[in-house]
Amino acid sequence: MTALVATRFLFLVGKTLSLKKLPTISKAASFHKSAYVLNQFGTKNAPLTLESLGFKNVDDPTTSFEKHKVRQVVSTLQIVQDQVEVIKSKKVKVKPKAVAVENPVDIGSAPFSAKSFSELGLPPLLIEALKREGFNVPTDVQSAAIPTIRNNHDVVIQSYTGSGKTLAYVLPILSEVGPLKGSPVDNKESGKKTDIEAVIIAPSRELGMQIVREIEKLLGPENKRFVQQLVGGANKSRQEEALRKNKPLIVVGTPGRIAEISSAGKLHTHGCRYLVLDEVDQLLSFTFREDMHRIVEHVGKKPNSGRTPNSETLGKKQVERQTIMVSATVPFATVRAASSWGRDPLLVQAKKVGPLESVSHPPGPNPGSDLQQSNTMVSESLPPSLKHYYCVSRLQHKVDTLRRCVHALDAKTVIVFMNLTDQLKDTVFKLQARGLVAEVLHGSLGKLARSTILKKFKNGEIRILVTNELSARGLDVANCDLVVNVDLPTDSVHYAHRAGRTGRLGRKGSVVTICEESEVFVVKKLQRQLGVGIQSCMFVEGKIVIQEEK
Repeated sequence: MTALVATRFLFLVGKTLSLKKLPTISKAASFHKSAYVLNQFGTKNAPLTLESLGFKNVDDPTTSFEKHKVRQVVSTLQIVQDQVEVIKSKKVKVKPKAVAVENPVDIGSAPFSAKSFSELGLPPLLIEALKREGFNVPTDVQSAAIPTIRNNHDVVIQSYTGSGKTLAYVLPILSEVGPLKGSPVDNKESGKKTDIEAVIIAPSRELGMQIVREIEKLLGPENKRFVQQLVGGANKSRQEEALRKNKPLIVVGTPGRIAEISSAGKLHTHGCRYLVLDEVDQLLSFTFREDMHRIVEHVGKKPNSGRTPNSETLGKKQVERQTIMVSATVPFATVRAASSWGRDPLLVQAKKVGPLESVSHPPGPNPGSDLQQSNTMVSESLPPSLKHYYCVSRLQHKVDTLRRCVHALDAKTVIVFMNLTDQLKDTVFKLQARGLVAEVLHGSLGKLARSTILKKFKNGEIRILVTNELSARGLDVANCDLVVNVDLPTDSVHYAHRAGRTGRLGRKGSVVTICEESEVFVVKKLQRQLGVGIQSCMFVEGKIVIQEEK
């Protein structure tokens, strides 16, 4: 039964009536912002399915994944007094000021916890590549992000570090770009296309190269030329020559180098379909502001931007790009940027897909709800399997406490964070003097030295890596089992990014913060903001002893 009342739509869907059988309602209206979907009992928020969100069954040979359709909002929708106008195309148009604030949908285990990548509509060649690399079951954030991106939505992906965010955006891109997107016959026909179709921006060389390696693994040795790194610190002339020779489809780089080659006319991205900003909260810092402005203006075209072509872009075909932003935390600056650079972006989390406005305007009359929402977002960025401790020590004894901590927890791979670069070497010398294999990593080291140290650390040749905030972003060491804060992080966001170096992809991990007595109140504050328990401990006779709070 379908009821049309005044300016609102009400859909009543029973067991025998599906949305597809409503002949008088266009698909654009089926998920309109002033509509509810009710089950046969008349209750709202019925369990969602991939089909109800517009994703067809990939096992059905008569159906195929359809792109470039009207975007559909996945959210708990509120009926408000909107003004609705029916236009000639039989689609429903709502005036912007009439749209209500929307709350995220708690998907739970049902439609996005997929048991295999084939359920997400990925092409067979890409699924074969995933199996070859040992990826058989998608993570929660991949299950939520892949169908949403493939359905042509701009998104902000937010999930804890190590949850598989890189593949969450790489896979939908590879399903549409490059040699893995279809059958061998289709790929031969599309092999003539040499335009850059995806640009991925990362704030550091390490993260950029990590993304390149992930893509190269899936493409295989014979097709790795389709992805090109453009990171700072490398030879620019060689990068430009590789662009000319290989004609890549995907470019991964740092903001400075991408902007530099683009302004020199050696990088043409006006026809680009995808713009990915990894660790977007860091890319929005003042350091990258000028470079990011150029990148956003020259990579594809913002949907419905209405921008007037300037002398530089005149005559160059621009297509509407899809903007994807990724980070473990989503501060309000990211929300503003996403709203400005994209079109109706959705917030994608491990088991939630909802409107981004739910972050910028948290529900509830409580004046502190903004802060509460921000803290909730940070706590969700922590790997769920971590154990958090803090140990009180005098400043001059911190390195010795670090040594006892490593032995007590029997940690094989340890990352130690400090705030001041000039103190890193001194800490390493003290650890080496006590028989521990330790090395230092910081931004002043050359590219070769940094690459060598990271390779040895990942291979287990180095037990303890002492670094600063540089490595809190993008350092992917799967077997890291302990993170130690010798110096306190500046806030809960930095704590979350440091802690995310361990406990990756469901593995167990520990985070120990060594602080002075006068700094305990800071640890307590971090505990309240993060919503996790940080237990007081001591290291006695090679064992960790948990202390009772006073």
